[in-house]
Amino acid sequence: MIAGVLTETLPGERRVALTPSVLPALTKAGVKVLVQRGAGDAAGLPDAMFAHAGAEIAETAADVVARADVLVRVRISPPGTPSGDQDLSLTRPGQALIAFLDPLGEPALAKALAARGVVAFSMELMPRITRAQSMDALSSMATIAGYKAVLLAAMHLARMFPMLTTAAGTLKPARVFVVGAGVAGLQAISTARRLGAQVQAYDVRPAAKEQVQSVGATFVELPLEAGDAEDKGGYAKAQDESFYQRQREMMTKVVAGSDVVITTAAIPGKRSPVLVTGEMVQGMAPGSVIVDLAAERGGNCELTRADETVTAHGVTILGPTNLPASVPFHASQMYSKNITTFLTHLVKDGALSLDVADEIVKETLVTRDGAVVHERVAK
Repeated sequence: MIAGVLTETLPGERRVALTPSVLPALTKAGVKVLVQRGAGDAAGLPDAMFAHAGAEIAETAADVVARADVLVRVRISPPGTPSGDQDLSLTRPGQALIAFLDPLGEPALAKALAARGVVAFSMELMPRITRAQSMDALSSMATIAGYKAVLLAAMHLARMFPMLTTAAGTLKPARVFVVGAGVAGLQAISTARRLGAQVQAYDVRPAAKEQVQSVGATFVELPLEAGDAEDKGGYAKAQDESFYQRQREMMTKVVAGSDVVITTAAIPGKRSPVLVTGEMVQGMAPGSVIVDLAAERGGNCELTRADETVTAHGVTILGPTNLPASVPFHASQMYSKNITTFLTHLVKDGALSLDVADEIVKETLVTRDGAVVHERVAK
């Protein structure tokens, strides 16, 4: 079976779906890898490394698409965008596709892939079960986003992060507040702590308190009843607007006392809840920084603009939407491992074998036989 790797088309995307280090495992599983020339260049992985590991180098994307049984990609853009229309054209009927597809946020893409007869798997839908932990690409990328968010904040902050005692006096440590203690939030906490900041964190999920404390932060207690705060996969669930209003009221003092606020609250397929209002931003000290990791879905800060730097009331608000692409070597390494584990799970005797009774297959399979077969996406 041939797995094809293409150069990513999304502007600014520097990752590659497979790296040379995983090729031995794929070869053992009966999978040959065909790589478009230059696909790994932006991630620091030249063609020579792929060829040395046993991959075949194809001159064009069309060559890869024509020969590959399955395409492995990082991201597929929605139809109607220049890169999205190109991505759709780089598929053929009966071909399998594994990538970040954002099917709950961009259902038109799922419909378009079904119309082309593609067998599409979405890495966002990987179930959070023990068997699938090594395939959880969302967590891998969230780790990088949380780390990089703190570095961005440190670059833009008018203060230093650590406490320093110098001949010129003692510098107080920066105060960092992390909202959301999922994978990205916990990594942000750990990174801010390593840089010497004083860190507080909050999450709507009660179980997060122990996790926050385990990485050295103080958990902010808000007397709020969140009801059913997480789904069966451990993701935070959306609450009603009255809950978010009470949450904002109680968080106002904490936000005002923070030099850096990092927000990570994203709900799959829905607009990000507004947790930091313009009025709350106004209450922060000039020179403070907000890094909004939910910017792609509208943002947790009312003033966030996706992929822009906004200055309001003396506060810098950053809305990055693809931080993993800014660390392409390690992001590709992690994603490649997730993809390889998933692909070898799907391959039996050198061919794709789809057991829809398997929870991993059932939850990730979006389109097949010309139809959208995933229940949530279909709805």
